[in-house]
Amino acid sequence: MINSGRQLGTSRFKPKEEEGKKGAWMLTFTDLVSLMLTFFVMLFSMSTVQIDKWDAITDSLSTTLNPNKVEAVATATADFNISTVFRQRAINLEYLQAVLEEKVEKDEVLGRSMIQLLDDRLLISLPGDLLFTRGSKTLSTRATDSMLKIGDVLRHVSNQVVITGHTDPQPATGSDYASNWELSLFRAIAVGNALRKSGFSQEFLAYGYGDSGYDQLPAIPEEKKQALARRVDIMVLQTGVLK
Repeated sequence: MINSGRQLGTSRFKPKEEEGKKGAWMLTFTDLVSLMLTFFVMLFSMSTVQIDKWDAITDSLSTTLNPNKVEAVATATADFNISTVFRQRAINLEYLQAVLEEKVEKDEVLGRSMIQLLDDRLLISLPGDLLFTRGSKTLSTRATDSMLKIGDVLRHVSNQVVITGHTDPQPATGSDYASNWELSLFRAIAVGNALRKSGFSQEFLAYGYGDSGYDQLPAIPEEKKQALARRVDIMVLQTGVLK
């Protein structure tokens, strides 16, 4: 009975020992898979990696793995930013229009100018034929005196002023410029300099458009249309100049 019990006990634990021997191959297989994975990682690391994509991946992982990392706050490096830029208070354009119309009503040159109040600006269109001789970029003495009257009004306002010169389509013939664009720009600058002589000290913007806007003029007789094209516009904007 005793011998029989020992035999039964031996036969009871024998299947577990065999099961352990059968599962040993898993260790070898795991090592093989790990070595193959390491091999492919090494191949990948030796290949060419796109730097920009790699940086994007590393940044994304850094942010994900380090959520408590405090990012540096960018500071403004420009001389002007939204917190330091201020505009001076602009004057009402309707009031300015009334003052200008009264000022230029009896002037020989400015009396023939056109003053219009548009949505965002006051437009003063000066006839170029009364300001300059044909093809010239220099203001006449009569026109200079007239500019002093406008400048005497504008020097008291803080609105942004833009001066634009225009010409007709006829080819430029002056010796001091090579195109209608140059002539129109020189005339805009000449008007701006004449305003400065009256005490107008603000910065103004000057542009030359040449004959680029000729096709947008109304359908009127050609002679009058070309005369209208030869003009200098003073635009007083509803916004103030920067401090």
